[in-house]
Amino acid sequence: MGAQLALTSTDAELVQRCAEGDQQAWAEIVRQYSRRIYNLAYRFTASHSAAEDLTQEVFIRVYRSLNQYDPTLGDLSNWLMRLARNLIIDDYRKRQRTPTDSGDDLAVHEYHLPSATDSPQRTLERRERRLQVLAAINKLSHDLRECVILRDIEELTYQEIVDLLRIPEGTVKSRINRGRIELAKVLRRMKVSPD
Repeated sequence: MGAQLALTSTDAELVQRCAEGDQQAWAEIVRQYSRRIYNLAYRFTASHSAAEDLTQEVFIRVYRSLNQYDPTLGDLSNWLMRLARNLIIDDYRKRQRTPTDSGDDLAVHEYHLPSATDSPQRTLERRERRLQVLAAINKLSHDLRECVILRDIEELTYQEIVDLLRIPEGTVKSRINRGRIELAKVLRRMKVSPD
């Protein structure tokens, strides 16, 4: 309990420093969360440039909303990532209504840093598998895709997905189940073996 209080206090202080114009405090927030937000955006856009633009947009929104952060309601990470997910999902749904060709080649961009303990061969294999899984996820219908990403990659609870997407829990569970089945079929067709 004491550690959580200390974390909340640190978050509150960081946000307070940002509100007072402390550029180092803002740089710390960006440093801590930019990669995570970029990864989420990339999973939904499958485009390096779109993910970068979306990440920038998220941080603009966060900066403008800092005064709304209430440390008594949870830590900065949860608040910030909830804001990011909302914005990224809104963008994703907008693009589904008016699709455009991103033109990005998935194999060109890598958005995870390799583990220090991985061999070069293992790093290459893991990178290739991630790209194959991302390509397979991109083949799912947008309803299934957003639920699978939120549950299996972002590891949100069913209730968090219900709150985020504003759909019934039964629908969420059904989409996740159907999405996983479809994903397995796509991966089999692509001949992607499990780890």
